Amino acid sequence: MAFTHQPGTAMECLSIPITLTKESAIDTDGRELLKCGFKIGGGIDQDFRKSPQGYTDNGIYVTEVHDGSPASKSGLRIHDKILQCNGYDFTMVTHKKAVDYIKKHKILNLLVARRGVTST
Repeated sequence: MAFTHQPGTAMECLSIPITLTKESAIDTDGRELLKCGFKIGGGIDQDFRKSPQGYTDNGIYVTEVHDGSPASKSGLRIHDKILQCNGYDFTMVTHKKAVDYIKKHKILNLLVARRGVTST
């Protein structure tokens, strides 16, 4: 599941670059939507001790990946910790700021940490 990491300290892991291109869809009102196919949890404004996934810090974590979605196709996995999105530091952001940032970009160049992955 999750791994222990204190913001500002080094962690032993391989940073995995993932490029995710959102898919266009039309909602019921005829507006274009960009779908990425994943949900996140966490943030510096959240109490990680209440996390149903058992996270041990306030990082931004992938909590759900939909089958067949751009997220799934790009290799994103549940419990990946998002360190950066398009070069923007995600290690010290609120949940809302992370959601808003993800929503406004069609292409997401993510840098994630994955538990247990320390080398290629």
